[in-house]
This record gives sequence, structure tokens and C-alpha cells, in this order.
Amino acid sequence: MTKEEYKRKFEEDEAVGWLSLDKLTEKLYPNQEPKHYGTVIKYMLGGEDPLDGVSIYESKNQNNHYHFVSYGMSNLYYDLDNCEEEFSGWGFEFTFRLIPFEEDNEDPKWVISLMQNLAKYVFNSKKWFEEYHFIPANGPIRLNTETNIIAIAFVEDPEMGTIKTPNGNVQFLQMVGITTEEYEQLKQNPKTGETKIVLDRLKKENPLLITDLKRK
Repeated sequence: MTKEEYKRKFEEDEAVGWLSLDKLTEKLYPNQEPKHYGTVIKYMLGGEDPLDGVSIYESKNQNNHYHFVSYGMSNLYYDLDNCEEEFSGWGFEFTFRLIPFEEDNEDPKWVISLMQNLAKYVFNSKKWFEEYHFIPANGPIRLNTETNIIAIAFVEDPEMGTIKTPNGNVQFLQMVGITTEEYEQLKQNPKTGETKIVLDRLKKENPLLITDLKRK
């Protein structure tokens, strides 16, 4: 979209990118109002958390699970200067799927902290994540929890994919919890091909790659 078209089509106070993300989630979860956790002070105004918010949907696909979607890795607002770029912001948003975990009491806020920490890593290091990257959680993925899930691999969200927005393309990059053994395997062969092998193996029984903290 050219700058002229962009200017004609959108108002300066319009959340151009945000509305594009909402269009997709509304298609996936019609009539569902997500639990949305927004940041008090936006990052661009000096806040600590790069993500403006995280929405949590309840999905019944495959297994009942929570589906988290981040808002803030891509360009959410009116941005005439960058509207002709190929990618919106960092070019992706985080997603995560989680089997409900008893100790969360139906409020898995730890996932939001995890997403914010990964976002801080990207904003501070200027190193972004791509499909089949992986990263250790430096302990259990959920702090102070007996779980064998200690690292995260990234894959394109099987239901959300990549979308074109007026601010550029956005890929929904799903965080997948992986076990100690799987992480050791990836560390020994840190090529993208190995991550794909591990995730393809998981996909056979778990096509949506839903994270289960009880998985051994």
C-alpha cells in the first residue's frame, strides 16, 4: 500500500495493525470475548513491558485449551512512515496453547510474563525469533513448578499462519513447550532441521502443538 492510499484509508488515531489482528481472532473465535491483559504504561511511553497486551481465548479444538495471542511485536498503530515496509514491526506476534493446569486456578498469568520476557529479549538484543528457533527457559517454563518442560521452540501457529496487514506482514509464531530431553537433542544439533524433526514428531499426536506441563 502506498503512503497516499494509506493516508486516504486510515485516520491517525486508528489502531490499524491491532484491528487486523482482531479480524483474524474474531474469525477463529466468533462471539468470544477474550480475557485481555493490557499493560498500564505503554512501552513507547516509557513502560517496562514491550507488549501492549495479551488476549487469552478458550479453544475447544483438539483438546480444551487456552490460546494466547500477543499484541505488540508487530506495528499496532497508524504508521505512515513504515506502511510500505514488507514486515510489520518485528514481523510476528507470539501465540501459545496451554492445557489448563490446576495450580493456575484458571488464570495462567505466568504465560503473559513469559511472553513479555521474550519480547524484552527481542527489543533489547535486536535479535528476533523465527520458525524453528528454540530457547531455554533457564528452569521450568512455569516457575517453581515440577514440570519437565524447560524450553521453547517456535513454529508458525497452525490455525493463524501469516497475515498481510496495512502495516506489513505478521506471522503468528507459536511458542511450544519442549522437555529436557528434547532440548538436549536440539542443543547437540542446533540446526533448524532438527527442531522441525522434534516438532513434527510431536505433531503426530498433537497437531496443534498444545503445551501440557505434565508431559514427560
